Amino acid sequence: MVVKDSELPYLRRCVELAAEALEAGDEPFGSVLAGADGTVLAQDRNRVAEGDRTRHPEFALARWSARHMTPGERAAATVYTSGEHCPMCAAAHAWVGLGRIVYVASSEQLASWLAELGVPAPPVRTLPVHDVAPGVVVDGPVPELAGEVRELHVRLHRGRG
Repeated sequence: MVVKDSELPYLRRCVELAAEALEAGDEPFGSVLAGADGTVLAQDRNRVAEGDRTRHPEFALARWSARHMTPGERAAATVYTSGEHCPMCAAAHAWVGLGRIVYVASSEQLASWLAELGVPAPPVRTLPVHDVAPGVVVDGPVPELAGEVRELHVRLHRGRG
């Protein structure tokens, strides 16, 4: 499947949430969970600055979906996100049976941006979703918004967050 123009508002909201995270002193990631009919069901931003490095928005949405949605509703839902899921979030997504993922920036893009900025490698390898959860439908990156996400990471790592 391809990212449709009608999906860009969800992705723009993800970038807004990532910017909100950065303004709050956190890493710039944001995600939106939409039901099969396109209704936004939940959204969140990164919250790892509080000390718990597992407080990624994709992980929070997976947990939310497990509590509030049926298996069929989860399978028909889409998670929109500013950055491709990390391995932890990809696993959570697959374990709860969520549907499609649409991301603005890929893991590969993020890794290259961080390397350019001289940021040390994270403690968990950066992998594409399919390497962790091969059954999940994944679409992205979205070039028209990737530059905005890159700039948020530049601001974070150059101290202008």
